[in-house]
Amino acid sequence: MVKAVVSLGVLAGAAVAGAVVIAVVVVSVSVTGPTGAGVPSTGVGAVPVPGGGGPAIPAGWLPLYRRAATTCPGLPWEVLAAIGTIESASGTSTAPGVHSGANAAGAEGPLQFEPATFAAYATVGPGGSEPPSPYDPVDAVFSAARMLCADGAGSASTLAGAVDDYNHSERYVHTVLTLALAFGDNPAASATVTTALAFAGAQLGVPYLWGGTGAGGFDCSGLTQAAYAHAGVTLPRVAQDQFDATPALAPGASLEPGDLLFFGSGPEAVDHVGIYVGAGEMIDAPHTGATVRLDHADWSGLVGVTRPSAS
Repeated sequence: MVKAVVSLGVLAGAAVAGAVVIAVVVVSVSVTGPTGAGVPSTGVGAVPVPGGGGPAIPAGWLPLYRRAATTCPGLPWEVLAAIGTIESASGTSTAPGVHSGANAAGAEGPLQFEPATFAAYATVGPGGSEPPSPYDPVDAVFSAARMLCADGAGSASTLAGAVDDYNHSERYVHTVLTLALAFGDNPAASATVTTALAFAGAQLGVPYLWGGTGAGGFDCSGLTQAAYAHAGVTLPRVAQDQFDATPALAPGASLEPGDLLFFGSGPEAVDHVGIYVGAGEMIDAPHTGATVRLDHADWSGLVGVTRPSAS
């Protein structure tokens, strides 16, 4: 059984929760155009993949995100990391505007600031450029922290609004907070996993559609198939086949973001699947009349877990 949808506020607040461990393997169940700072060069949910299965956060960027977040008490470093991942794969993207010039919307640097916005929040971080530059990773991340803080990102109750101010897109907020939860669970999450999760997060609120694979909505396995296809991983169409075709985790193994959680009356009768995000939460398309949502799984009803990223 899957329980009630969890709000984005809780999603953000849960970003530092610890790992969940698989306890049961077989039990029956009942089952806009942006105008702020950030302008994703590849579109929400289309996160650039730096090095395929390698870490989504490159060496040197993790301590940078963590240090910049300390300038705003209450700001989760994971939110900064999620924004940097979406905007430029933390500076590894070769898209226009990341390292020089501007993209089509006029945004500059790895955090994709519009010039006027950067001028308003420009900050020289430790070891950054003087004067501050939107192309300098240190200055860009510290300036983003300053902007988010000014917009209320230091408080859990106003964090989502601050992220919205960064890009003015509900899908962007969903994607950022989804990745923040994943990074909190596993800072070394791979680019493949974060690309799949970014896609899934961007679908929050999309209607359930039986047999849906994206045109008008998703069913449970249509969502997981589409999310991993977006990351370059091919999955079968239906939940049972996905369970049979992907590497299974042993009982007692720690869950990681991107794992697929399968439910049903047994390993040969799987009838539901969700994609694990972190802190005991998964994104799934649950049933007719619902939407793609964040659910807290009832672990006693788990049939099994697989890890497509290990295929």
